[in-house]
Amino acid sequence: MPIFCNSTFPTFLLTGVSGLEWAHAWISIPFCCLYFTALSGNTLILFVVLTEPSLQVPMYYFLSMLSTTDIGLCISTLGTVLGIFWANIQEISFSACLSQMFFIYLFTFMESSVLLAMAFDRFVAISNPLRYATILTYARITQIGLAVITRGTVILTPLVLLLKRLSFCCSHVLHHSYCFHPDVMKLSCSDTKINSAFGLTAIISTAGVDSIFILLSYVLIIHSVLNIASPEERKKAFSTCISHITAVAIFYIPLISLSFVHRFGKHVPPYVPTLIANVYLLIPPVMNPIIYSVKTKQIQKAMLKLVCSKGTHI
Repeated sequence: MPIFCNSTFPTFLLTGVSGLEWAHAWISIPFCCLYFTALSGNTLILFVVLTEPSLQVPMYYFLSMLSTTDIGLCISTLGTVLGIFWANIQEISFSACLSQMFFIYLFTFMESSVLLAMAFDRFVAISNPLRYATILTYARITQIGLAVITRGTVILTPLVLLLKRLSFCCSHVLHHSYCFHPDVMKLSCSDTKINSAFGLTAIISTAGVDSIFILLSYVLIIHSVLNIASPEERKKAFSTCISHITAVAIFYIPLISLSFVHRFGKHVPPYVPTLIANVYLLIPPVMNPIIYSVKTKQIQKAMLKLVCSKGTHI
């Protein structure tokens, strides 16, 4: 398909792992395993939370929201990533690129918001356990869920629409296996200052603000825990936060690493940013179900109960 210079709605070419094109078939094997693990693990968490009455409490409702965002994040990139590795399908239309970008960022921002909501949940549970059920009612949790979706949509809609005003140069080759906002902007011949400023604002007002409030929540949690007289109760209170702290770490560390590589990693091998970008999108969905399954006894019991009930029906 011919690619025209200075076009407004170009066809982009996605890239697999640059420099390792000969190994794409082999690279697809771990990627397939990661996608399967992420989708099956999060689907299982969702199913267990929704079908087990003992798990239908605020903490696990937020966990089901986290699993939903992880499933959405996986589905957003699944087609293009495996399309490149399996069949070398690189072309993506401008509209499809914008749609994919919207959903990738939407589910990323939603995950950040859900992690903040989970931090608030832990703070209320530890600092004010007697009022926990009255503060985090089902109606309030529903409102939080709607606010998470609305916030992401309102911030992202202008971010994506602003790209439609740009013209693009002769090179339409993107450096990732999915559409990434800074990657698309780099191909533009137009002035992208507004796009860059709005993109930075979007990141700061979502992941940036959320991370600050998560940190603040844990400062208050630590203060509340230190006021508990019993060492056993302190240990128990801290243990309920381990899974969430780990989930926060595996979400923010790859995100920060990718930002640093894009801004300061001009001399790193070309495959490094691509691998980090895929890790940033895949590791949280893969690891979150494992973390919560290993660290949360209630989830373990519910899964064991599910397996046993299936076994009796065979």
